Amino acid sequence: MEAFNRIWARRVLNGGAVVLIISDGWDTGNIRLLKKEADRLHRSCHHIIWLNPNLGYTDFQPLTQGVQAILPHVDKFLPIHNLNSLIELGRVLKQMNKKESFKAIA
Repeated sequence: MEAFNRIWARRVLNGGAVVLIISDGWDTGNIRLLKKEADRLHRSCHHIIWLNPNLGYTDFQPLTQGVQAILPHVDKFLPIHNLNSLIELGRVLKQMNKKESFKAIA
């Protein structure tokens, strides 16, 4: 995330960008840096959607330090473990687009 923020964020993100993070949240690096970079990323885009394959498990609890570090900066926390979850992601993105289009018209 640090490398993305440093190299790409200013080039590819604008106020209306939706960022998709696909991760299980089992990060083992510097958690303080992860929090800082997640905050920076969130300020650089319109929405962050975190797609986590572990959310497909009914007993999953977001307890790891990596998950705890990023969650406050995430707008939507969704599963990505099967085709139905991909279909749901499509619905979420479509709904976000409708809301943004409505705001632009109003």
